Formats: sequence, C-alpha cells, structure tokens
Amino acid sequence: MVDGWFTGDGDDFRLLGTRCAACASVFFPREDVHCRNPGCEGGELAEVALSRRGRVWSYTDCRYRPPSPYVSDRELPWEPYALVAVELEAERMVVLGQAAPGVGVGELAVGMEVEAVPGVLGEDPGDAGTVWTTWNWRPVEVSA
Repeated sequence: MVDGWFTGDGDDFRLLGTRCAACASVFFPREDVHCRNPGCEGGELAEVALSRRGRVWSYTDCRYRPPSPYVSDRELPWEPYALVAVELEAERMVVLGQAAPGVGVGELAVGMEVEAVPGVLGEDPGDAGTVWTTWNWRPVEVSA
C-alpha cells in the first residue's frame, strides 16, 4: 500500500524499516528525514529488512467498519478481522497489522510465533484491476 514499507513475496516477504547509523535505533514505518530517537543527534538513515517473525504481544477483534480515511467498499458487508501487535524477533519493537485471512482471535495467543506475509488491502476492478497490497500476520506452523 505504501511504497517502500515492504518488499518481496512468499518466503522472501519482508517489512522494511530504517536504522540510524549513529544510535542504531530501528524505525517502522521507515524514517527518511531524521532519527526519531530524542537522545540522538542524528546520523545517516539506512534501509533495513526487518525480522520476518515475531511473537504476539497483543491482539483484538475488530468488529466494526472504521471511519474514513479507511478504505472499504460500502456496498459490501463488513467482515470482522483480528488486529495483531507483534514484537519483532531481533528489533524488539512492536508492529501492528491485520491477521491473515481466516485467522481470528480464537487462533491467536499472546506469545505465539507469527510471521509477516503479503496480504490484500483492497482491489479496484475499475482501475485495470489494481490491487493494494499490505502485510498480514500468520501463525507459524509448529512441526512435530
């Protein structure tokens, strides 16, 4: 949906952030102007691929249609979704996102491992089939 926030697809899908060369702080969404760390005088900001996996920090059930500027087709019935806050493995920062389609609050638990996967935010069939992509969080299948 937002240019420069993620890259790849399938197993190569990654959220993109930035890291300050001076203090090593990592930011998502990305920061391209200045270091957001108030204790840092600033340094060069470099793009960095974030951890693909993390652990559920919190989650909630979204059962209402958000107001504008959220984009949704008012002609279609509203479909509830789970919103997940995930603490990324290496960066130790929390990133919000929707759960993957078919994953509801009944399938989530605090502390469970999840991974970032590509998702569809919306489609515009009138605009040459434009698809707006985003990220979703999907539980990692544990092998026995």
